[in-house]
Amino acid sequence: MQVQARLLLEDGTLFTGKAFGATGESTGEVVFNTGITGYQEVLSDPSYCGQIVTMTYPLIGNYGIIRDDFESMRPFIHGFVVRHHEETPSNWRAQFTLDTLLKDYDITGISGIDTRMLTRILRHHGTMKGLLTTSNAPLEELKERLGVAQLLRDQVDRVSTKSVFGCPGTKERIVLVDYGSKSGIIRELSTRGADVVVVPHTATAEQIRKLCPDGVLLSNGPGDPKDVPHAAKTIASLLGELPIFGICLGHQLLALASGADTEKLKFGHRGGNHPVKELASGRCYITSQNHGYTVKEESVEGTGLVVTHINNNDKTIEGLRHTQYPAFSVQYHPEAAPGPFDSSYLFDEFLEMIRDFKAAKPYVPQQAAMVAASALKHKEEASEVKGDLQYAQK
Repeated sequence: MQVQARLLLEDGTLFTGKAFGATGESTGEVVFNTGITGYQEVLSDPSYCGQIVTMTYPLIGNYGIIRDDFESMRPFIHGFVVRHHEETPSNWRAQFTLDTLLKDYDITGISGIDTRMLTRILRHHGTMKGLLTTSNAPLEELKERLGVAQLLRDQVDRVSTKSVFGCPGTKERIVLVDYGSKSGIIRELSTRGADVVVVPHTATAEQIRKLCPDGVLLSNGPGDPKDVPHAAKTIASLLGELPIFGICLGHQLLALASGADTEKLKFGHRGGNHPVKELASGRCYITSQNHGYTVKEESVEGTGLVVTHINNNDKTIEGLRHTQYPAFSVQYHPEAAPGPFDSSYLFDEFLEMIRDFKAAKPYVPQQAAMVAASALKHKEEASEVKGDLQYAQK
């Protein structure tokens, strides 16, 4: 017998469909992804932690689940919404079904609803809180539960590694700060021979220095960048001392560390078909994206940052480069390869930046980090960075 599932939005809109995956109830931010393929990469992307994800492509589950294609060890989403759930996949690589995956990780899915209508609501009103349930509770009771439910603010802590681990290589040592990193980032660095050391999001500047890295990569991750204020302070302390490359959340954190500001988008960018223009060349790249926040354009002036890429749809910032220090970032995912490998060159640029930096006259860590610290908005944060520098030089 088919179990019924219901999705309730905070504006009162109710969708009723068929349940698949686990039975139960969860709340989260309801978002949509416009990718035609890649549903298992979406499911395993830690950046979706705390969200109920709607796929706009109508047929999901048709090629099953392949463990080798995962972006992390497990899914972190709070619910999955599709138009049609294919129960019997047709793919020689498939190891198990979408239904099995969701059951294994206690995630509820709903199918048979009008996902086009749901997407239009989210585009018009913006992403909103939702409740996905297989219970038979009265609608008024569900509204009460949704009303008191709080969206997560600790997603980065939930998805980040708890310990340091390495992926040995023979070339440059890269410290990857894990805010919810996808395995594709490690793969791209390892393919280029890098010696990758992954550290938790709580790693301090001094702890990173002790690993003797040649460069630091700031990973993607879920949620609001302002929910991890310690990260911006750590990055500010390292600016000018080590080459830095930021991806997605890492891009936003680099901006905050330099004195810029971020804001929430109405419905975010999620999918594998987002056009991004590189300003220097005028070339347009098709990119994979998953974020709900962006760097405010007017806040970049006076920070030492310049805009390198913009979104061709809404003109939001998609790339930044520091004019004083070896640091740059992009809002999209160069490791995701949505079809072509348009943006993988950014990893080559990062390694080239490291080599140029090592060949040139080294920065004086105290001077560089003190200048970076002065870009912070709050005096007490700058004071903490100064204290870290004094301690590091003892």
